Amino acid sequence: MKKHKTSKAWIHEHLNDSYVQRAQAEGYRARAAYKLIEIDERDKLLRPGMLVVDLGSAPGSWCQVAVKRLAGRGRVLALDILPMVPLAGVEFLQGDFSDDGVLAAFDRCVGKTPVGLVMSDMAPNMSGVALTDRARGVQLAELALDFAATKLAVDGRFLVKVFQGSGFDGFRAAMGKVFRKVEVRKPKASRDRSSEVYLLGNNIIK
Repeated sequence: MKKHKTSKAWIHEHLNDSYVQRAQAEGYRARAAYKLIEIDERDKLLRPGMLVVDLGSAPGSWCQVAVKRLAGRGRVLALDILPMVPLAGVEFLQGDFSDDGVLAAFDRCVGKTPVGLVMSDMAPNMSGVALTDRARGVQLAELALDFAATKLAVDGRFLVKVFQGSGFDGFRAAMGKVFRKVEVRKPKASRDRSSEVYLLGNNIIK
């Protein structure tokens, strides 16, 4: 009964969420689009002509933002373990980013072109066990960081979702070994009760 009431409360909140309503009105696949929009308006991440990589892309709202801001110039490559409805201007590969074979296939898609932006909104399937979920989240963030460290252009940038709590400080320190500047972003579209924040890596150390 408690679970049922909790589910009903979440559905009610979701349907009345201003960002959900705005996403539906403006044609975005998820409210998460506004997280990237806010960060991009502040930090100017997306520029026409660049190669953008979106890790954990489904259902595709971040890709939608990237395609609009590239304005027909550049490439958007996306990967997710879940399927994603095709989106004009996006090259999508479905697979598990932690699988070596999938990563190798994605590497081939990227080719030798330096990446201008690696963005990762990846999150693990939640088990409900906080320590386990945080550990899985950190593992995904570490995989994204490893990818960014090898693929980014000299002026490339890295935006990654992480959860505050166990493992957060260690991951932030790891980013500090790859980037000269690491900043925290908590966009308004990120719910206040959520422990998620975004770390932005600038000035990669080559």
